[in-house]
Amino acid sequence: MTEGFDADRKMQFLFTLRSRGVKDNRVLGAMEKVDRGRFIRGIFSERAYEDMPLPIACGQTISQPSVVGLMTQALNVQPRDKVLEVGTGSGYQAAVLSHLARRVYTVDRHPRLAREAKTLFEDIGLVNITTFAADGSHGLPDHAPFERILVTAAAEDPPGPLLAQLKTGGIMVLPVGQSDTVQSLIRVRRHETGFDYEELRPVRFVPLVEGMGKES
Repeated sequence: MTEGFDADRKMQFLFTLRSRGVKDNRVLGAMEKVDRGRFIRGIFSERAYEDMPLPIACGQTISQPSVVGLMTQALNVQPRDKVLEVGTGSGYQAAVLSHLARRVYTVDRHPRLAREAKTLFEDIGLVNITTFAADGSHGLPDHAPFERILVTAAAEDPPGPLLAQLKTGGIMVLPVGQSDTVQSLIRVRRHETGFDYEELRPVRFVPLVEGMGKES
């Protein structure tokens, strides 16, 4: 089991984030508050503070911390923002966002992951996160529009339903690519007459899959 996010681990963790391009002090502050070790179970828990992706349940992964930081930095979340996260996974990314936004809505197609993340959010007192088990490729139209949308799985193109749920002036960050080996992280900004797209960096994520996963 992990020994916890003690002062020495935290200092090294933040140093690694800075060295890999996470410079925004608000993002660094949020990541300092969230103990990644709480979101990893089993044999990989001892590696929770390394900058690497790790397996979690349902064949998914928890992203490496520097990628979480860079995606959060690109999203430029403001204190009054309502954020949609597609792909709850372990819940780690949503926990980081919760320290930056007014409210976070997070959705996962795997009921088990959504259920376990919801329990963990409650255990650590994150009261501004609402968790859904649903097909995230369709977003959450009943709660739209959103100032910010973050997608933690790769689609071939930004999904139309998610673009439609992005508020004018809003930002969406997501990986896109036609295979699991060639993907780019992009930032989409919505303005009055359309969308602007900016390519940020190469990444590698699990694919965005339509439909619900199996209950487990």
